[in-house]
Amino acid sequence: MAAIQTTCVFLLVQFGKDVEKIILRLRNDVVPKTVENFVQIIKGVEKNGEKLSYKGSYFHRIIKNFMIQGGDFDKGDGTGGKSIYGRKFEDENFTLKHKAGVISMANAGPNTNGSQFFITEIETDWLDGKHVVFGAVVEGFENIKKIVDFSVKNPGKKNVKIVDCGVLSAEEAAPYELKEEDLEKYL
Repeated sequence: MAAIQTTCVFLLVQFGKDVEKIILRLRNDVVPKTVENFVQIIKGVEKNGEKLSYKGSYFHRIIKNFMIQGGDFDKGDGTGGKSIYGRKFEDENFTLKHKAGVISMANAGPNTNGSQFFITEIETDWLDGKHVVFGAVVEGFENIKKIVDFSVKNPGKKNVKIVDCGVLSAEEAAPYELKEEDLEKYL
């Protein structure tokens, strides 16, 4: 069976003295515009003289048995962030569903996607049709739980930081290749 076109990225997240890696497989085949936005910000793209980058930003909203939210790289409190397409861009589609361990766009209502995203700790099907899922954790899901536990024990908005991020090479991403026979799990 053929492999599906995806992109794999990593987030290196520091909380307390721990630094842990999360690897995400992004679904270019389903939501190419949303994935392109995320990947360009992962790379640290410059737009209109301003650098858009997740590196150095914080997970500003962490809720046990729900999700961790980040991506507000300019204000750090959930009120900022922007996309490579301008301040906001439209919802691409709602094909992928909110299972445990997916990455989805945070928004303030329909068609208000920017740079903020969240990674689910559990299945959150009540968000289906409201937030665009664009990938899933393929390595390091246990680190989501560690981040949540750390945050519960150490409340505060600026204590879980993305210290590095990037795109995996084709060779590095090979173990996370998505096969056609696996597609059913993600719908």
